[in-house]
Formats: sequence, structure tokens, C-alpha cells
Amino acid sequence: MIRMVRLSVSQLAGALLLAGAATIPGQETVLQIDPAQTKVEFTLGDILHTVHGAFQLKRGNIRLDPATGKASGELVVDATSGASGNSSRDHRMHSAILESDRYPDIVFRPDHLEGKLAPQGPSQVQVHGIFTIHGTDHEIVLPADVQGEGGRYTAALHFVIPYVKWGLKNPSTLILRVSDKVEITIHTVALPAK
Repeated sequence: MIRMVRLSVSQLAGALLLAGAATIPGQETVLQIDPAQTKVEFTLGDILHTVHGAFQLKRGNIRLDPATGKASGELVVDATSGASGNSSRDHRMHSAILESDRYPDIVFRPDHLEGKLAPQGPSQVQVHGIFTIHGTDHEIVLPADVQGEGGRYTAALHFVIPYVKWGLKNPSTLILRVSDKVEITIHTVALPAK
């Protein structure tokens, strides 16, 4: 579950970077996602209560050709940073679900941006790419609400990852039953690369 969240965060960051790049017509644009201004949060429902947690973004950069929508780069989330506030639950998540010692990174590699990104004001875009978690690639499209202002882009993404369908273990027990999907919310900032 945590790995999925990481990837999702990476994907969100990618969406923001791509969105920023789309605003400069005719030239390839390179954007950097600021890890210090990025929040990757996950929500997992169960019968008794809802589990909330977060991951940290390691790094991210995106190259975008606004004329074609073609994109490249990568966003990397630290799978080992996943935390829900419960040490035994987090230990199980890292050792049995994400296997974060073996798969320490969740990565999103964008390849295409759909939609127009406004240099000023709100925009809605979709970022297509490959999300790698637990050593396996998954094609995904991430919706992003982006706000442009003076070359800076803030983005918010909310999406669902079907982690069990993607091959990760379900942490349910005989007593505790959790959803086979995890919701990811990402808030980030993308800036022109220097």
C-alpha cells in the first residue's frame, strides 16, 4: 500500500512538472518538483476506521515539449519513508507489503501530457506515464488541478491505486478487513529548472 502511495506521489509531482512545461510554447521546458513543498498522503479504509499516512518525495524533474505533449523525466518517492503513525502497522507495511528494503523507490515516469496548462490561473491536465512499484510497471493517467502564477505551479492530485490488483499483498487479517485500493492525495510545487 505504501509503495503505491509513493508512486502516486511521484506521479503527482510529474503532473505538476508537465503542467508547468506546457505553458512555454515552442520550446522544451524542464521543471523541478520541490520535495520540501510536496505532500504525498494515503488513505486506506477498513471496517473499524480509516488509516491515514504519508510518504516523502526524494526527487523529481520533468521535460516537456508543449508542441507535442511528449514528456520525460522521473519522480521518485522514498518507499521506506511511509508512515501511518502506528509502528507495528508500519513495520508490517514495509516488511510484508511494500518490501521497501528490496524496493526502496516508487517511481513515476511521465510520457505524455493532455490538456492545456495556463501560465496564470487554474488548469486541469492529465499526465500519462508508467508507475513502478514493487518492481513492476503499471500504465496510469493522473488527473491534476494546477494553479499557475509567475512561472510557479502548484498542483493537487487525487486518485485511487488498486494495489492488490497490482500484485501487492492485502494486509487484512481475520479480524481487520481493509480495502483492496488505496486513495492517494498529492500537493506539490513545480518550478523552472535552473
